[in-house]
Amino acid sequence: QVQLQESGGGLVQAGDSLRLSCAISGRTASDLALGWFRLVQGKELELVAAIAWTAAQIYYLDSVQGRFTISRDNSKNTVLLEMNSLKPEDTAFYLCAATKTWLEISPNDYRYWGQGTQVTVSS
Repeated sequence: QVQLQESGGGLVQAGDSLRLSCAISGRTASDLALGWFRLVQGKELELVAAIAWTAAQIYYLDSVQGRFTISRDNSKNTVLLEMNSLKPEDTAFYLCAATKTWLEISPNDYRYWGQGTQVTVSS
């Protein structure tokens, strides 16, 4: 069983930066692909960024490309999402998720989920 716990959300102004962290426990995550999803009320859950187990493959949603950076440290069982130049439209509830296959875009293909953290960007 894999447990995921997010941290690092908060309220910031447009243009600011935030770093989200996802701590993985229960077993090693070195064979899992990790993704960050976000949920906005009234919209579907969307994959913002994902990273394969070797970190050789990375995916970004077009709207965050160049502003967000996903990374992982398998020795620490942690995945980070560095978010720069934040915009009000980045406001959402962010969740960390894990899956055994690459590349999964649909949230239905992720088996393990954290409880999420809120990111609010004011204009």
